[in-house]
Amino acid sequence: MESFGTRLHRAITERGPLCVGIDPHPGLLAQWGLPDDVQGLDRFSRTVVEALGDRVAVVKPQSAFFERFGSRGVAILESTIRQLRDAGSLVLLDVKRGDIGSTVSAYASAYLDPSSPVYVDAVTASPYLGVGSLAPMFELAAEHSGGVFVLALTSNPEGAAVQRAVTADGRTVAQTVIDEISQLNRGASPLGSFGLVVGATIGDTGHDLSGVGGPLLAPGLGAQGAGAADLRTVFGSSLASVLPSYSREVLSAGPDVAALRAAADRVLVDCRAVLPAR
Repeated sequence: MESFGTRLHRAITERGPLCVGIDPHPGLLAQWGLPDDVQGLDRFSRTVVEALGDRVAVVKPQSAFFERFGSRGVAILESTIRQLRDAGSLVLLDVKRGDIGSTVSAYASAYLDPSSPVYVDAVTASPYLGVGSLAPMFELAAEHSGGVFVLALTSNPEGAAVQRAVTADGRTVAQTVIDEISQLNRGASPLGSFGLVVGATIGDTGHDLSGVGGPLLAPGLGAQGAGAADLRTVFGSSLASVLPSYSREVLSAGPDVAALRAAADRVLVDCRAVLPAR
């Protein structure tokens, strides 16, 4: 199979630079007129897949909103992943896992081994037990042509205390994460399979993203406060690697399928106006 970076580059070229989340939190289910139960979860997820699965480059289910319903919710997540694959979308599972030893290896097997029922194209991961602790994820992703997006500079205000702390060599913690992921992508073309998560609301980062060589996932757009134009400030010369991510800005247009598609088309136009053609 082609590498995740290659598949992502092609998907963005064909469908445009856009990732849309599936975040069925209670308030959004209520807004759609759906019950806050597994039936509402299933209806919500199927509607998003119907509306966007065959037209958006990447769809990002947030695992927590499925897990809160236990095994029945996870079964719906498994079904949603299959439906998205059948529709031709790449699936990025937002799980933000991070651990050590056999535990992180188990997480890697759960999401990045094709034999798993929750196998996806890529996952999000937390590096704050050390980037090296995620090695089993990186290794299994490379073996099975998957991807990993590692948290670097997040939008939440609490994150700065850790991410911008200065290490003994003078770099921030975030810059060490950026540099280590850059090493994993060295020599990859047209795009590396290991990405970073950098919030679209954080303004000028003061960090060097120019050598990453992989995708830069930019959440925080739309309802969370950032607009497409803010990507210029955050990413500067690295705009060509950015994958903008929207959730509520698009999802709040539901449950009408046509309205969801129109909302996704609208934000895609905004992103294309800012990002270089690919």
